[in-house]
Amino acid sequence: MSADNTAPQEDADAMAAEWAAALAESKPETASEVHAAADQISPASFQNFTPTGASTAGNDINMILDIPVQLTVELGRTRIPIKHILQLAQGSVVELEALAGEPMDVLVNGYLIAQGEVVVVNDKFGIRLTDIVTPSERMRRLSRG
Repeated sequence: MSADNTAPQEDADAMAAEWAAALAESKPETASEVHAAADQISPASFQNFTPTGASTAGNDINMILDIPVQLTVELGRTRIPIKHILQLAQGSVVELEALAGEPMDVLVNGYLIAQGEVVVVNDKFGIRLTDIVTPSERMRRLSRG
């Protein structure tokens, strides 16, 4: 039984010796090597950046105008257990927290930006914006939620 305990100890001692040897190789051995390494260090020089004129600011907005975003109109939400989801079938009704006639939330990439009411345009659903959420109101809603 004592032979089993010495094998792991010998492995640990061998590994510690290997690490000590590797560490000793990485350290400079003499003061002259330390000074030589210090002589090779030089300060970095960076290019000075100058602010561009206001004329390019108008062009910057044009760069993002064609970026697609996800616009979602949310009818309502609810929380239900998975066992109820598994019991859903065609014709099942899921009750939402939103009330009938309540404004729908309009989200861009998951962030509330407006509220509106559902309309029909050429046999398709649409949304008429009734309230745009200001940035300060968005921050207030985030701090509450």
